[in-house]
Amino acid sequence: MGQTQSDAAAEAGSNTEQSPPSIEPPPSPVASSMEALVAEAMATGDNDSEESLEEKAQRALNCPCVADLRKGPCGVQFSEAFVCFIKSTAEEKNCIKANPDAFTKDILDEEKEPEEEKVQDYKIIPPSWSREPRPKN
Repeated sequence: MGQTQSDAAAEAGSNTEQSPPSIEPPPSPVASSMEALVAEAMATGDNDSEESLEEKAQRALNCPCVADLRKGPCGVQFSEAFVCFIKSTAEEKNCIKANPDAFTKDILDEEKEPEEEKVQDYKIIPPSWSREPRPKN
């Protein structure tokens, strides 16, 4: 058998062997924030615009993007809070500022944006002895 025939036979043999399909589901994507999780969960199967908020909330809760949070030690509390958040029509921004007594100092400190320190630009002038002499024309 020649080299080309050996290569062809090797390719034919490798084409018939297939790796078994992966049984393990792909890892859920890591969301950067709760808003991203809610947006992803609400987008899951978003084809019926007339379904009730309860149905939308339950469908969002079944999204794989929040499955790990539902199965964790605080799963029941998370599920209840998540459904409440989805059903809510109130504006949630500035809630912490409006109700500072309801939150710990740690959370309040996180809300404050750090003030940028003014950086003074210095012009560094090298000493005259360190400069190369310029050629005279």
